[in-house]
Amino acid sequence: MDISIRRYAPEDREAVVALALRAWEPGYAALERTLGTRTYERVVGDWRQAHSRDVREDLAAEEADVWVAVTDRVAGFVTVRLDRGERSGLVHMLGVDPDQQGRGVGSALTGFAVERIREEGMTLAVIRTGGDEAHAPARAVYEKAGFVPSPVVHYYRSL
Repeated sequence: MDISIRRYAPEDREAVVALALRAWEPGYAALERTLGTRTYERVVGDWRQAHSRDVREDLAAEEADVWVAVTDRVAGFVTVRLDRGERSGLVHMLGVDPDQQGRGVGSALTGFAVERIREEGMTLAVIRTGGDEAHAPARAVYEKAGFVPSPVVHYYRSL
């Protein structure tokens, strides 16, 4: 499959938001199973509305560089934020349309983002993802790209 990566354009916005919602749905379902519905509703709320807002904000943020992966359509996206003082780059968001997953799109976007971070003179690249089973494919992509995990655990308790 041919994958090209290009700068995000405003006309990509709705395709990117829609694929982001599809891509992250399994992660939110896993989180609900982990937390239980009561705690999940308290912690997460309407994730679709919040996530749609967050993706739109990242796409429009002046401090974020955004690229899209294109196959026969927009298949994924990545946003990168640089901290020049710390000489680090954060892969802030990365999403691949579920029907394009397992075809190299995530690996292409990850490698592309790391190269952009390096080209900007940064000496550290950071990416974050979930530790549940729904995020196992993402963790595999990031570890294959040379990232080393440093687990963080959040604890919640409904009262």
